[in-house]
Amino acid sequence: MAELRCRGTNPMAGGEEDEEPPTELNSPTALVDECSTESNQEEEKGGEEVTEEGKKEPSGEEADAAQENGVTDEKSSDKKCNSSSKSGTLQRAVKLFFGCLAAVACGVVYTGYLSTYHDRKFWFSNRQELEREISLQGGSGFYYYYFKHMLSAPSFEMGVLELTVDNRTISGETINAVERLSLYPEIITAFVYRVTESQDFMDPICFYIGAVFCLQALYVTALFVTSWVMSGTWVAGMLAVAWFVINKSDTSQLDQAIPLRENWALPYFSWQVAALTGFLSNSVGPSQELFCHLTVSATTFSFLLLWEHSHYVLFVQALCLLLLDAFDLVPTRKVVDVHRVYLSSLALVYVIRFQSPSLLGCPLLCLLIGSLLARYFQQNLKVGPIFARLLKLFFHFYLVFTTGITFSYLVKKLLPTGDSDFFLKFLEVKFGFNRTTDFVTNFLLCQDGFQSPSQELFLRLTQASVLPFYLLVLSVCLISTLQTVYARLRGQPMKTNLRLEDGRIGEQPEVAYHVIHTVLFGGLAMVSEGLKYLWTPHVCMLTAFGVCSPDLWMTVFRWLRLRSIHPVVLALILSTAVPTIIGFSLWREYFPRVLGELSELQEIYDTDTVELVTWIRSQAPPGTVFGGSPQVMGVVKLCTGLAVTSLPLYFDISLLRRSEDTCQVYARRSAEDVYKILTSQKTNYVILEDSLCNEYTHKPACRMKDLLDISNGHVVYDRGEIYSFSKHGRFCSEIKLNYSPYTNYFTRVFWNRAYHIYRVNAVISFQY
Repeated sequence: MAELRCRGTNPMAGGEEDEEPPTELNSPTALVDECSTESNQEEEKGGEEVTEEGKKEPSGEEADAAQENGVTDEKSSDKKCNSSSKSGTLQRAVKLFFGCLAAVACGVVYTGYLSTYHDRKFWFSNRQELEREISLQGGSGFYYYYFKHMLSAPSFEMGVLELTVDNRTISGETINAVERLSLYPEIITAFVYRVTESQDFMDPICFYIGAVFCLQALYVTALFVTSWVMSGTWVAGMLAVAWFVINKSDTSQLDQAIPLRENWALPYFSWQVAALTGFLSNSVGPSQELFCHLTVSATTFSFLLLWEHSHYVLFVQALCLLLLDAFDLVPTRKVVDVHRVYLSSLALVYVIRFQSPSLLGCPLLCLLIGSLLARYFQQNLKVGPIFARLLKLFFHFYLVFTTGITFSYLVKKLLPTGDSDFFLKFLEVKFGFNRTTDFVTNFLLCQDGFQSPSQELFLRLTQASVLPFYLLVLSVCLISTLQTVYARLRGQPMKTNLRLEDGRIGEQPEVAYHVIHTVLFGGLAMVSEGLKYLWTPHVCMLTAFGVCSPDLWMTVFRWLRLRSIHPVVLALILSTAVPTIIGFSLWREYFPRVLGELSELQEIYDTDTVELVTWIRSQAPPGTVFGGSPQVMGVVKLCTGLAVTSLPLYFDISLLRRSEDTCQVYARRSAEDVYKILTSQKTNYVILEDSLCNEYTHKPACRMKDLLDISNGHVVYDRGEIYSFSKHGRFCSEIKLNYSPYTNYFTRVFWNRAYHIYRVNAVISFQY
């Protein structure tokens, strides 16, 4: 059988012709093209021979013989093409089957790993119900209370109605808990629990935690698929999942708190990015593009619904698409389709979220409106000489952002909210443009999520071999993308049929998107450590794609003008050898550690908290209101369901203000002042924590009592030292001495090593 070969020229190379090596017939489309090319060449060759020998007329017998030989050759060629086409289709089907099997296996194994690790860490299967609930640490465990409430309601509809008119969460307030606390994950999970009748074979808390673990399986599966689609090999997907698991402390927040909204929403965002990758690719057919478009629509809507801050993440993604469209790296049609998905999803979520005003003035909607108007007024953005195009781009970005800012300003004037002003003041203090004594601002800045990332983050990523290869992959892809941008500005058209020999990885639309994606989210992660959970999973995926992609190595060899060894062969070798070496080294170093984590028994048991909740359950009457720090109030709400003065929600400014008032028990305030504050919130009992009253930390300015002293004006700064002064002692310390006037207003009813509970006296007794 003759081997099919092809030669081609690169129209972008300015007339240079490179002889291409024999191409493998990996797809039916490529096979048909090769066969058609060979047939055309034979026809042209035959035509040339007839022209040259035009004077010599063949005889009848010779003509019949030639015709029979031509028919025979044509049938033989068709059989070769058909057999090769079938073998290519079968090969692709086998690769697809094993790739999907590996993706599902990674998700299932990761779920089993999370379940086993969680059980060994908390002895979860051997604990009582109360101890299991307390294990939902991190201050977000109170979300599980609403899941229990939905299950205990007479019907699903009645449970939702009770949560929309809730007067048993915040003392003295009737709130829509579904909208204010973003309880859609609990509502959906409770619905599934009821419909599937899972109560017959699974406890509610096991079902709740299992749902989160299953979503994490979808998370790693999406990373697998994205890396696989971009590189063409499912080895990249396995490497991405391995890096994700090894760096789990930096890629996931499951160790801090299971019920966080991010743990419910980010798996959908990961699948949205995977579908968007396929949608932007030039190698997908119409049916595949439609499937990716529908997946993007469904996952975008789910992401917006489950997390109240998701529109900020999509705003950054929309910025990526804006840059891609402006520099003509992707077809405008696809960007417009994604913008329509954003708008329709925002409209649906706005209705479902009870017409939340925060969505009307969100940055995502402002950017979409600005981009729509700029595209309408600038029809010829991508034509003209380079200087004219740069000038048009400047006015394009100016029009987009000025329109968006104007729209946001008008919305805030029509629907005024104090949160936007607070956010601007917070950013001023965060970046050092201003200083403040405000308790809420300083309290948020002291949270770990708002701190700049420490050097330990980069050290851990380097030890796992992610960071060095990430910098290599990012550098190559970024430089190649910038070369493509320069070519577009010079007027070179977009090329959709790129080949491995071209060595231009940055010209692939999906690669250009991920480059901008990782740069923007990486910049945000350098500002706030809490945003690293949006960046580090993408780092694992992009790095795995890069080291497994022959296009990346071919791009490097084209820059180096490698001649001694054929660059295509060397690129294929490196794209297989490098991930194999990395995978073996990771298996040798980290696999024993993972097994050690699963075999080690970690008894994390909080006896003091169990005693506290047990006393409240047995002694506190229904309708009692408890006050204290936000963290302990979350535990009280989770385990008892009683009303509290505040909750550990750091995005709700009004709740943070209530927390500031309640936490005055740790300030230098008089007994009368504290009593007035607590009674104004209808507090019956107040819980004092020794860990906050006697707090010692390496960041003194971030202690609760120091933040309160600064806010109350009870401190003086002198030559870098902090001096406190007040005519009253610290309330949490003075009340333990059990003397008047503290005993007039408060009565201690419970204490252990960590907590003290005081009843707020309804009738003041003057004892001296």
